[in-house]
Amino acid sequence: MTITPDAADWRAANRANWDERVPIHVAGPFYDLPGFVAGRDTLRDFELAEVGDVTGKTLLHLQCHIGLDTLSWYRRGATVTGLDFSAPAVDAARDLATRIGAAEARFVTADVYDAVDVFGGQTFDTVYTGFGALCWLPDIDRWAQTVAALVAPGGFLYLAEFHPFADVLAEDGRSVEGDYFRRAPIVVDEPGTYADPDALTSATLTVEWRHGIGEVVSALAAAGLRVEFLHEHGYGHFRLPAGVGVPEVYSVRAAKA
Repeated sequence: MTITPDAADWRAANRANWDERVPIHVAGPFYDLPGFVAGRDTLRDFELAEVGDVTGKTLLHLQCHIGLDTLSWYRRGATVTGLDFSAPAVDAARDLATRIGAAEARFVTADVYDAVDVFGGQTFDTVYTGFGALCWLPDIDRWAQTVAALVAPGGFLYLAEFHPFADVLAEDGRSVEGDYFRRAPIVVDEPGTYADPDALTSATLTVEWRHGIGEVVSALAAAGLRVEFLHEHGYGHFRLPAGVGVPEVYSVRAAKA
């Protein structure tokens, strides 16, 4: 399969993959929707500390999937909007909002690159992007320009993302299995989902891209945002040997003057 950033095939493949996995994620233990409805919070402590008080603030969550993080911000006082390109995911998020009494939460089906047009010039105090989002986007400069247009003056982008260095580590954290500097599309064809590797699925193809931290930060700066901090965190899924530490997650906050 030939993949180019300008072609529609990568987007169609990824959307089909995510659409099919929504029912698996909604029903399975990985996302634990009953626990969330009962009050479980999906945000990490460092996210809460770095974003700060969101009471009364408008917050846009790009690539929100089924809306757990979006609604966690809602529970903390934000006026939230979630956006995702998967219609089944947005339907699941809306259903979840109804179940927890979050009638004011808004969810929109759209591609992240179309967000500026979709919202018709509306801007937000905080634009939030969570774990596992940037790898699905081929053009990080276009993403940064989109984000910058969506942030209100005086507001900021907050990104919490898997560290691209961890992406090239073996599971034991002792060796490197990939090329950190690879920017070509990564085409994967395998069934299942990270939430249930044994799930029976038919849309098995995905296309991803690896974006280095320098690339992300430079794109945000070029888009006119002022980077307030870049933090690296050891939080992650690796079981590392004693005395071994690598960055597994990073976070960036970039403000609009």
